[in-house]
Amino acid sequence: MESAIHIRDLRKTFDGVDFILNGLNLDIPKGQITTIIGFSGTGKSVLLKHILGLLRPTSGQVQVLGKDLAKMTYEEIIDFRCRLGVLFQHAALFDDMTVIENVCFPILEHRPTWKMDFVLETAARKLKDSGMEDKHHKKLPSELSGGQRKRVALARALALDPEILLYDEPTTGLDPILTEMVDDLIQTTHEKHPGSTSVIVTHDLHAAFRIGNFIVMLDKGGVLLQGTRETFFESKIPLVQKFLAKGFKSE
Repeated sequence: MESAIHIRDLRKTFDGVDFILNGLNLDIPKGQITTIIGFSGTGKSVLLKHILGLLRPTSGQVQVLGKDLAKMTYEEIIDFRCRLGVLFQHAALFDDMTVIENVCFPILEHRPTWKMDFVLETAARKLKDSGMEDKHHKKLPSELSGGQRKRVALARALALDPEILLYDEPTTGLDPILTEMVDDLIQTTHEKHPGSTSVIVTHDLHAAFRIGNFIVMLDKGGVLLQGTRETFFESKIPLVQKFLAKGFKSE
């Protein structure tokens, strides 16, 4: 199976003593939804930042779409990130920009030769794909519900037709109804973009196992277990069993 993201012996320390990532090896399959789970402090967000090129490894290799990020210049990484889309934990919309302006922003930044009519047309199409009606386009983020802000953030993440979509705790702080809506939106978005790869860092086990084709559990800066839902439910690893019991204790 072809990998969209290939990581070997990845180590990261900020103080030279404690390693947040400590010899992590991982292949994220291309064209699938991968969910990354684990207890707090296991390195999930730090891993995501390495995939985006926001952090450089202390040692080891991170290849994304065949590119070794550590060997790229800052300018090359900025350009390369156009192939990646990110939905941040709290949407991270620009407060002083309208809905349509938020989605236009990455297009104007990275496609300066595009005519404004085409930029607006593209942004409107992405908003429609994300379930946002035209009547909301001129609203500010403060005038939107939590679910609507997620839809706008997703439209912005899709603005440049990325090959990989990265989601950082996309359902944090949402009620169960909105959580299910976001999960469905992620799955629908993935289905609408054949060949694209989705990577979701999440604390929500229900979502991880419902929509993830491939599941990765981190522990102590490395991969404890990876595979399908069945791999996890059949695992005899005590920490995996404990994590699943805690995550599904309501069932």
